Amino acid sequence: MCGICGEVRTGRDASVAALSSMTDAMRARGPDASGIHIQQNIGFGHRRLSILDLAPASQQPMVDSELGLGLVFNGCIYNFRELRSELRELGYRFFSEGDTEVILKAYHAWGANCVQRFKGMFAFAVWERDSGRVVLARDRLGIKPLYFAEGDGFFRFASTLPALLAAGDVDTSLDPVGLHHFFSFHGAVPAPRTILKGVGKLAPATILTLEPDGTRTCRRYWSFTVGQASNDAPMSERDWSDAVEQTMRAAVERRLVSDVPVGVLLSGGLDSSLIVALLSQMGHQDIRTFSIGFERVGGHSGDEFEYSDLVARKFGTRHEQIRIGGSRALDVLPDAIRSMSEPMVSHDAVAFYLLSAEVAKRVKVVQSGQGADRCLAAIAGIRHFFTPTMPPGNIATPTSTGSMVTLADC
Repeated sequence: MCGICGEVRTGRDASVAALSSMTDAMRARGPDASGIHIQQNIGFGHRRLSILDLAPASQQPMVDSELGLGLVFNGCIYNFRELRSELRELGYRFFSEGDTEVILKAYHAWGANCVQRFKGMFAFAVWERDSGRVVLARDRLGIKPLYFAEGDGFFRFASTLPALLAAGDVDTSLDPVGLHHFFSFHGAVPAPRTILKGVGKLAPATILTLEPDGTRTCRRYWSFTVGQASNDAPMSERDWSDAVEQTMRAAVERRLVSDVPVGVLLSGGLDSSLIVALLSQMGHQDIRTFSIGFERVGGHSGDEFEYSDLVARKFGTRHEQIRIGGSRALDVLPDAIRSMSEPMVSHDAVAFYLLSAEVAKRVKVVQSGQGADRCLAAIAGIRHFFTPTMPPGNIATPTSTGSMVTLADC
């Protein structure tokens, strides 16, 4: 997951205290390592969760003195190996094996437009040593967060809102427009606002450039349209089914890019079950799957083990049921709230917090569906994955347990 932060000052050096406070506030996002780098009025901080290239060479903030660039980055560039090969052909030399350095070289080669070449989820900041320019960018769908706050002579950014608050000098009064969005959109406040007046967030698919003289430019580098393009060839139901299957297969396969084991959060719903089915179909063995359930209350089941067990047996996964007592949900409620960057009203927030805490003891990376049942329920292509003895109706129980949007960037 990782956490990034930074400060750009006007007329004075960046604050070590502010950077340390922001970095420490994100310890849970990156328990493996941390670092701070300051170059006069510009300072960056990082908390690392080691997923790719576990060696110290991929520590951040990453500085390439030969290119005169530095970087903090949160996310994963799924096609980094292909990009690294392309950059090597252009003459670039690499001192690490992960995706972080690929971003540095790609920025040097192609400028801020390098984001057009990235397939993945990311939020990053690059500073140019010689020009003093700082460039921030966020992935196409805004999967990775990037908050910012401004004050008297400073601009700060961080992966979480609480990290910005830890640095101080932030207006914490409620933004009435943000509050309106919160209640109108079921707990969501669209960028660039948050629920606080003093904190904003970079919009998805956006590049923000901070010049040394204080001027700023904000540019959106990607957008999409809904509906069939005028030059699209007509597609049959089978064509659509095959296209969705190919897209899902690519999405799942991309998210296997990791130097640590990858598991699956399996609720037994359509989305997570399809992920397991695709992994099995790709030939992956010893798939680790995890499900959570609460004790029965008033005759009502508190779990979906019936369905997750069915899928686990079908595909021979190494499955773990994580059973949680009802009282424990109340005990961890303060911790679940404390871990939120912004207020959330989802009914499964506490359950997901508990599931994540338990799964984190076993694996660092998981794939999961997030509400995709609603999109995929009508897709006829699911018959490719299940035999007649296991009809889709047995696994299409709606669920929203999960954290990764598995169709992102496809």
